[in-house]
Amino acid sequence: MNACNADNEEAVGVLDCGFVKLVDFMGGDLRALSSARVTFGSVSKGEEKDKMLLKYLIENAHHTPFEHCVFQFHIKCPIFVARQWMRHRICSYNEVSARYTEVKDEFYTPAEFRVQDRNNKQGSLAGKDLDNGALLKIYEESVKASYAAYQKLLEAGVAREMARGILPVAQYTQFYWTINARSLMNFITLRADGHAQYEIRVYAEAIARIFKQKMPWTYEAFMLLQNKK
Repeated sequence: MNACNADNEEAVGVLDCGFVKLVDFMGGDLRALSSARVTFGSVSKGEEKDKMLLKYLIENAHHTPFEHCVFQFHIKCPIFVARQWMRHRICSYNEVSARYTEVKDEFYTPAEFRVQDRNNKQGSLAGKDLDNGALLKIYEESVKASYAAYQKLLEAGVAREMARGILPVAQYTQFYWTINARSLMNFITLRADGHAQYEIRVYAEAIARIFKQKMPWTYEAFMLLQNKK
């Protein structure tokens, strides 16, 4: 757990001040199996055959049984990560509102900067020749200035919904995310991939570890398919 979230012991710390927390869970490997077997009016046939069926379902894209297993997470991440996250739409979101609450002084600070990948317009590479100390100073001064301006606007009587416009996308936000296992596997496939942006990839990896804990047989079959790609 990182220092920013020391009071949230059940959460998995991500980045400098973010976290992933499993709030609720319904279903599991056996729920997915029973949902698949109901079409034939059959039940569990033992661990070995159950695992074989899960593997068959995933390999052959029979994904509907996994929709009966549901995860609810509490997420804290930078706004720019949340905006990538919310491109995944087969799920439910409820996010903290900066119209109703005053924004805290919590902003993501990267450990080091990366350079633009010239061959991939949406990618980045390690910036070995960058002066990270000087660049971090520019970054942190900008963030501090924006938050100071935000505070001054509030003190002057400006509505929260307008004052927030001055804040950068490095600001941390929080939301609840409810998603079935089928859509969760799609999220992990795309966002834990090496081509995904680092800052969302580390969240996807944390979620994958929780998925593995809750649905180990499904996770094993899922990873077998991933490794074949």
